[in-house]
Amino acid sequence: MLKNLIVYRIAAHWQPDLSALESALAADPFTECSATQEISGGWSAPRGQAHGALVESIGGHWIACHQQEKRVLPAAVVARRVEESVQRITQESGRTPGRRERRDLKDEARLDLLPQAFTQRSSVDVWLDPRARLLAIGTSNQTRADAITTQLTKQVPGLALALLDTQTSPQAAMAAWLLAQEPPAGFSIDHECELKAADASKAVVRYARHPLDIAEVPEHIRVGKLPTRLALTWQGRVGFVLTEGLQLRRVALLETGQQERQRGDDDFDADVALVTGELARLLPDLIAALGGERPAA
Repeated sequence: MLKNLIVYRIAAHWQPDLSALESALAADPFTECSATQEISGGWSAPRGQAHGALVESIGGHWIACHQQEKRVLPAAVVARRVEESVQRITQESGRTPGRRERRDLKDEARLDLLPQAFTQRSSVDVWLDPRARLLAIGTSNQTRADAITTQLTKQVPGLALALLDTQTSPQAAMAAWLLAQEPPAGFSIDHECELKAADASKAVVRYARHPLDIAEVPEHIRVGKLPTRLALTWQGRVGFVLTEGLQLRRVALLETGQQERQRGDDDFDADVALVTGELARLLPDLIAALGGERPAA
């Protein structure tokens, strides 16, 4: 759980209330796609148990789970159905459908084919730290995170969220750390980095499983290539990749040797307590390394 993080600040006026949050999420439970529905999303029990609680409180940290189901309809299948319709119309009427009619035929083809399409499910953990007033969406997909936070703010009265914003941008901070060959206190720089030119060339240099304390890395930065992601370790306990957009990707607990477990087993509480406990200590240090938060407008 929480292998990727997009972090939001909760507005100060919202008063955390576990039972009120449970009731708000219960108004929009996950349901399967209907025969002609392309996508369906809603809240499911984070333990994976039928009719279980939609928000779990463990060690003062709250965990929810947003589930989504999509019907998989390959574009090539739709295109083939459209071409069959075009050929039939051409043969019957002697005319070739124009762009607008083709668009209508495509919509009709999708509706006809959707009931036959396979479905795929995916779930995203949502972690709320009411004491620190932080909320994190467990994905690296900003579009998915935005959709979930939009749904949350509509469902939960008074809840307002803003992406975490620091005084120093992650890109500027990562560049400074690599130029000085010195990470911030409590962190170490690992063997992965991506540098991208800001000019029209968009040149990219990637290092993977390679030491970064070499002369060519600062030189790349001096000539205009800026870091878009950098692998870091915090206190020798948590490894992650920091991105220019202040996302944490590939979060891994290093000291526990924790193995992936099936959701809903007896280790759920221990796993949540372990992961959220470490992240709750890591995030303040990371925010401090980035110059602290920018005051809200």
